[in-house]
Amino acid sequence: MSLGIVLWAIAVLAFVGIVLSSLKVVREYQRLVVFRLGRSVGARGPGVVFLIPIVDRAVWADLREQYLEIPRQTCITKDNAPIDIDFLIYSRVMDPALSVIQVRNFAGASQGIATTTLRAVIGDIPLDDVLAKREDINRVLRAKLDEVTERWGVKVTSVEIREIVPPKDIQDAMNRQMSAERNRRAMVTESEGKRQSTILVAEGDKQSMILKAEGERQSAVLKAEGFALALEKIFGAAKGVDTKTMALQYLDALKTIGASPSTKYFFPMELMEFLKPLKSYVQQAREGASNASGEGGAPTKTGPDRRPGSGIHVASGSEGDTGEAAG
Repeated sequence: MSLGIVLWAIAVLAFVGIVLSSLKVVREYQRLVVFRLGRSVGARGPGVVFLIPIVDRAVWADLREQYLEIPRQTCITKDNAPIDIDFLIYSRVMDPALSVIQVRNFAGASQGIATTTLRAVIGDIPLDDVLAKREDINRVLRAKLDEVTERWGVKVTSVEIREIVPPKDIQDAMNRQMSAERNRRAMVTESEGKRQSTILVAEGDKQSMILKAEGERQSAVLKAEGFALALEKIFGAAKGVDTKTMALQYLDALKTIGASPSTKYFFPMELMEFLKPLKSYVQQAREGASNASGEGGAPTKTGPDRRPGSGIHVASGSEGDTGEAAG
């Protein structure tokens, strides 16, 4: 009786163990690729997956993005310069079934295809472009690796070159070139600064001369306008001046000239024209005085008349009349 109970207990425990081993809890980032009697029936998960005991076999697949470190590789550039390059490959499984069925060791296969692809890509690029166009190399590597890994159900998301080490002699030459380039840039920057400074000084001088010329022009315009206005005033005042007033002005000018210590005098030709009316006025005054004296029996004076203070000698008549008066 006790032996039967023990056997039943063992059978129950074995059944429970088999059932529990057939239940799989698949996480969100995992998948189970199930093979039933050797044939793939696809991926299962996430959640609880039940496998038929003895009939089903499962292979785990991780869907998280993974990276693969490619060790330093020596490559020859297009201009026959040896350089050492190491880089990283980032990838993720897109089809769990293909990643299990199509490739046995994805990491090893990816490393092999990455090294051969790197040498092919670097062999078509000169050394200067390898050092300067790292992003372009990363993009080309990613595209070429993705073409191969696509049939494995794996997507290459990124390729990043970590370090590029050229030979020692090339590094020395690059350092000398960089130093010469920096010296050239410093000289160019200095000369450019001097040129801009000279231009700014010249611009300042030009603006100063322009402002000065503008001020002189405005000053000359204002002076000319003032002079023109003065001439207009003088001309307006001169319109009301008659010949008598002009003659008196000439006489006043003659007084001033006579009072000066100069021994030479210059008289304008217009002076005689202005003195003719004055002469006629004096002659008329003389004739009136002669008539008045003749009527009163006063003797008539002949000869030149000297008017004190005038400085002008005016003849009162012709020589014939004077002779007759003297006789």
